[in-house]
Amino acid sequence: MAAGRLAAHALAEACLERVGAVDHAGAALRSVLSVDPTAPAQAAAADRRHRDGERSPLLGVPVLVKDNIDVGGQPTTAGSLALEGSLAPGDAPLVARLREAGAVILGKANLTEWANFMAEDMPSGYSALGGQTLNPYDASITPSGSSSGSAAAVAAGVAALAVGTETNGSILSPARHCSVVGVKPTVGLVSRRGIVPIAGSQDTAGPLARSVRDAAVLLGVLAGPDPGDPATAGAPVGVDYTA
Repeated sequence: MAAGRLAAHALAEACLERVGAVDHAGAALRSVLSVDPTAPAQAAAADRRHRDGERSPLLGVPVLVKDNIDVGGQPTTAGSLALEGSLAPGDAPLVARLREAGAVILGKANLTEWANFMAEDMPSGYSALGGQTLNPYDASITPSGSSSGSAAAVAAGVAALAVGTETNGSILSPARHCSVVGVKPTVGLVSRRGIVPIAGSQDTAGPLARSVRDAAVLLGVLAGPDPGDPATAGAPVGVDYTA
């Protein structure tokens, strides 16, 4: 994109086509719970920023966000029928940071319903609203949870990057099962506001990507202080985690 050989809107359209081809049809991975209808407009805005000479590692890059994280104007459901159509009043701070960096919010990823705090025997990757997420490499193997949709979508090339959340293994385990890179940040590095909570002492959002470098770039955007989350008071700003 920086060299002008690929437009952000073309990349967004390709990702949306792949959602239709392998996620909702074809293999029916069910890794994507909903698509953001503003994604093409976001991508067009990123193209304008590119033409104005702006450069950022995430400018125009499609990102999926787990559906227990608020994206303004989009439902935040935690995969539950009880919250179907429940619109977020605004962006979670981590989503606001993604937008500032120029990322394109492609949509919301499926998850184990209520981040696997609904029942002890809940199948990993299953939600009443989104159905069962499949492991892209072998549908007979669990995608693991609860950020199963985020990991499976990245593994299948539905999106370049995804954001998951973890209380106890919910980023690291699906990353392992879907052969992608997951990082559970130190609690307090990434704002917890705008995320359906489980345990404040352990909850955190973090990146899922196909390479360590991509995960590090995404972490650098997500991390930072949030006045509304006291745990992030000492969070560093502008750290290059690719180093």
